[in-house]
Amino acid sequence: MGAGHAHPLYRDGHSVVHRAPAEVKVVCLVVFVLAVVATPREVFWPFAVYALIVVAVWFLAHIPLRWILPRMLIEAPFLVLAALLPFAEGGERIHVAGLSLSVSGLYAAWGIVIKGTLGVAASLTVAATTTARELPIALSRLGVPAMITSVLILMLRYIDVLAAEAGRMRMARLSRGDSPRALHQVGAIARSVGTLFLRSYERGERVYVAMLSRGFDGRAPELSGVAGAPKATAAQWSLALVPAACAVVVAASAWVIR
Repeated sequence: MGAGHAHPLYRDGHSVVHRAPAEVKVVCLVVFVLAVVATPREVFWPFAVYALIVVAVWFLAHIPLRWILPRMLIEAPFLVLAALLPFAEGGERIHVAGLSLSVSGLYAAWGIVIKGTLGVAASLTVAATTTARELPIALSRLGVPAMITSVLILMLRYIDVLAAEAGRMRMARLSRGDSPRALHQVGAIARSVGTLFLRSYERGERVYVAMLSRGFDGRAPELSGVAGAPKATAAQWSLALVPAACAVVVAASAWVIR
């Protein structure tokens, strides 16, 4: 919490994407993801266009592939699930390399992989170019309920705190002869997780009481020069929503010419 203005996924920069108002980037992300999800999975070319849009934004934001690709591994569990669908689904089947695969399962797996990958890539792009300081103001400007905004922002801001606490607990176990790889230590690890949950809950209560005592009412105040950039102008909205508008056009075209 010392820095107060960044989060683990933020990449410091001064690109045009970094300077864009946060509320515009949030709306662009939501529209882009909805367009990707709405695209029929049986049509392949729109997803190549979506990928080009994301890569173009990475280029404008000066985000190198070596930085963002490792962070996309967060979707690995979903890829494992998708790999099982061609074997589990029924219906028409085809044989590939001696394996009997379901056609509908292959389409389902393709849809999960490509749509999930594009969604994660777009989300990481917004996270990499938007500080934690900008998010509460952006969500407030977009009319998101104050309680939801508070929960999301506090959760984001305390990821580092919880990770550091878990690291200290692990170091304490190791210093007392614990072997995390040993099967008989599963009980100790489970108790550590429970302790971490209780400590997090108690810390959250203390922080909330401290905020209330300082006049917090659930809303993020707009402080000029401190809380973030001014509200987006019509020109900024028009320019920043170009990727989302292109995605909507591509999705509509996919339905028309499928």
